[in-house]
Amino acid sequence: MKVLVSDNLSQVGVDVLKKAGLEVDVNTGLAPEELKKIIGNYDGLVIRSATKVTVGLLEMAHNLKVVGRAGIGLDNVDIPAASQKGIVVMNAPDGNATTAAEHAISMMMALSRNIPQACMSMKEGKWEKKKFMGREITGKTFGVVGIGRIGGIAASRAQGLKMKTIAYDPHMPKEMAEKIGVELVSLEDLARRSDYISVHVPLTQETKNLVSAEFFDNMKNDAMFIDCARGGVCDEQALYEALVNNKIAGAALDVFSKEPTSLDSTPLLSLDNFVCTPHLGASTNEAQESVALIIAEQVADYLLKGAVTNAVNVPSVSDDVLAQVGPYLKLGEMLGCMHMQIAKGGVAEVNIEYSGELAELNTSPITVAFLKGLFTPILKDAVNYVNAPIIAKERGIRIIESRSEQADDFVNTLSIKVTTNEAENTLVGTVFGRREPRLVRLNDFRLEALPSGPMLLVFNNDVPGVIGALGTTLGISGVNISRMTVGREEASNQNIILLSTDELVSKELLAKVEDLKNITKAQVLDLTSV
Repeated sequence: MKVLVSDNLSQVGVDVLKKAGLEVDVNTGLAPEELKKIIGNYDGLVIRSATKVTVGLLEMAHNLKVVGRAGIGLDNVDIPAASQKGIVVMNAPDGNATTAAEHAISMMMALSRNIPQACMSMKEGKWEKKKFMGREITGKTFGVVGIGRIGGIAASRAQGLKMKTIAYDPHMPKEMAEKIGVELVSLEDLARRSDYISVHVPLTQETKNLVSAEFFDNMKNDAMFIDCARGGVCDEQALYEALVNNKIAGAALDVFSKEPTSLDSTPLLSLDNFVCTPHLGASTNEAQESVALIIAEQVADYLLKGAVTNAVNVPSVSDDVLAQVGPYLKLGEMLGCMHMQIAKGGVAEVNIEYSGELAELNTSPITVAFLKGLFTPILKDAVNYVNAPIIAKERGIRIIESRSEQADDFVNTLSIKVTTNEAENTLVGTVFGRREPRLVRLNDFRLEALPSGPMLLVFNNDVPGVIGALGTTLGISGVNISRMTVGREEASNQNIILLSTDELVSKELLAKVEDLKNITKAQVLDLTSV
């Protein structure tokens, strides 16, 4: 079997592939059209961030069985298209976690002691000792936005430097944060209390521009801000204005909304109190060797043994089991993705009930698929079918499974209740025919909806005119409705409307929808990843 390595990969990875008996071609820097011409010759493709695995490329990949990303981010891979062609997509989510966390700490130290500025000054022939007065970090408060794997490592490093650590993470149970010595606070409190703030969340609909002008207004004037996570989480224009107007003392970015970036697109680069690096968070020899070794072993194991590890689009199950429960894997992942987006607070417990004929099957892969879907909105590419149960355990989430021979109204149902520290929600789904997943109940509302793609969930009073006003409002803004389902709660005068839209509804349009008469609440759901 043949494997193409199309991006720069540490030699240890190439050696692992060759030692396994695979024929390996290393051909980097190919133009898209050049790659299309040769991709049909390969069974495996190993990439980093440069190669774009598009629909067009996959159409030419007649023999391709697996794509391996040496790292975590999969923004450059069309995962739905790969899944449709039966191509497994793998990554190495934990290979560079330590390196990324350490880079954030390095940026904090550079900011505190004016290291880049002082270095540049000396190289210009100056000796400006008084100009670059620094500050100690001992005893200061280190605020972490996102206390997952990387954020947790960054917090532990800060604790080692004798700093107090606090964090904002609405999806992390308080007890789990306390176990690692971190106090959970609101985003506003974190901004107000922290001397240093470090971001460690993926870019999602929930986190886009999470760090806004309001956030910087709440920060101390002598506080400093660091983002080594993903471009787009921080509003760069708001950060620029905060620095220019001395609302905060300094900032350091390793990631930008537009990459590669330049002074023309990022005025931040012109500021003396701004430190930057060109997305170096994962760029250490140790990290590159680690992710290369991990992904090479995974690709080789899959091609030669059929073993699936760290796959983001297929669970590790036999063909027999997949034939029986395959459609319910998709349903479980959909329900998980939806659950996390409608939940308030950190998830504490999950109750999964398998009913009907489904109760007699091997349903453990469905539970795993649900957990992957549950964490995808908040962890994005960092979660897969292998580590989802581990993440649930690390977060102290209790998983309870039960079975019933009877399924109300349907041959089979998958009923999942998620309890957080603030509320609980129940979603019930089934599969129509052989492969058509459907959401048939949301709490006490009964409906029949396909939970996929961009969606809008609306709660409203059951009176005439609501649907018309809603459709008109979306239409004026150019948002097309592809599907619509209405569910009614029999015990009250309330409805829900679940709309599938061609694109995600913007925050500005969502505000207009919520202002409509007889609409009590509206929420954007993004299920494009499942």
